[in-house]
Amino acid sequence: MNDLDDFDIRILRQLQLDASLSNQALARLVHVSAPTCLRRVKRLREAGYIEREVAILSMDKLAPITGFGLTALVEVTLDVQNAERLDAFERRACSEPRVQQCYRVSPGPDFMLIIYSTDMPAYLALSQSLFSSDANVRNARAFFSVKRGKLTTQLPL
Repeated sequence: MNDLDDFDIRILRQLQLDASLSNQALARLVHVSAPTCLRRVKRLREAGYIEREVAILSMDKLAPITGFGLTALVEVTLDVQNAERLDAFERRACSEPRVQQCYRVSPGPDFMLIIYSTDMPAYLALSQSLFSSDANVRNARAFFSVKRGKLTTQLPL
């Protein structure tokens, strides 16, 4: 973080808490002028420190509408772990909208996936298409969430 100063860090902290703040409100909170704040936020975006701004939706409140009430954390181990095969599985997993997060991990399994599904039959159908139909998937082990204790997108700065 050599090219970030205290004001940049304060801006990033505030935006993690509430990215919907107006530029004027953000400037007041971090104690800089509005034009300076706007210029700094633009620079932080262009430099890639701010990847995107999103709304975090309540999965619990939307479950009756979307049907997504089942969360699975899945360990996936491949038979062949060369770069081509790892990339191929990652592309397949990431192209599936119900796969919310995909991590390549080590040691242990090759991937950890966070999957949202409507119910167990829907999860079974997804697991068959994503895991069982892929000859390179040696093992997929699922854990099902019974309660989410924490969800945050904030990085400690």
